[in-house]
Amino acid sequence: MLYPSIDKLLNIVDSKYKLVHVASIRSKQMSEKNHFQMKESEYRNKKELGRALEEVEKGLITIKEAQ
Repeated sequence: MLYPSIDKLLNIVDSKYKLVHVASIRSKQMSEKNHFQMKESEYRNKKELGRALEEVEKGLITIKEAQ
């Protein structure tokens, strides 16, 4: 089973497309700058994309709407 669950993530983010966009930007930041918001031992996923989704689930990434 994948972690975090898409159902949990869609309760936080209102669109699958927005979720993919945010997670891809964050995972790119992780790989380029080697900056993580949690200790590496706290992540369940080994890849940056999964780690970005974990950060969304834990509320470490906030999504602001464009005005």
